[in-house]
Amino acid sequence: MSGPTVPARTAACQRWGLSAGCGRLASDSGNALIELAFVAPILVMLLINLFDFSFLIWAIMQTDNAAQMGAQAALKTCAGGTLPAISNCTGLTTATTTAIHGTSLGSGVSLASGYPTETYYCLSGTSLQSIGSYSSPPSPFDCSAVGSSAVIPGDYIAVQVNYSYKPTFSGLSLASSQTLTSTAMERLQ
Repeated sequence: MSGPTVPARTAACQRWGLSAGCGRLASDSGNALIELAFVAPILVMLLINLFDFSFLIWAIMQTDNAAQMGAQAALKTCAGGTLPAISNCTGLTTATTTAIHGTSLGSGVSLASGYPTETYYCLSGTSLQSIGSYSSPPSPFDCSAVGSSAVIPGDYIAVQVNYSYKPTFSGLSLASSQTLTSTAMERLQ
């Protein structure tokens, strides 16, 4: 008897002088698991940050929506009434608060202190320019401050809301806790 038989693969490797590389090829079964162990924490961190930043973007959009809903409720409640609406529209704050709490953020969103406010604005180019308030109305009562003396200032009501964002995976995520603030305006008259 001639001794132990050598597997064909090892024999071929020895014949070509590749014995060092062939032995490693024969035992590759654990490499994928080791590579996964190195890559998995990076992938998990990417997914955690993707989730938290996606929720942050969603919260910013919902905060903007809550402010807009509050301003629309103020318009619906007080339009056509005696101005200033801040002092003559009795259901203003209640309607505004109910509207912002009726959004997807619920009671997590709050009406900012001092809001709603009411201000006179005139159109200057493509933007609004504040020209006075009810405690300090423009004199003369026109838009001459922005070059349009034939135009009467608009009465705008502003609603500002706050929402406290907290990341789901705080400590692991790059997103940080913060207070999101959004303001929306509607023209009453």
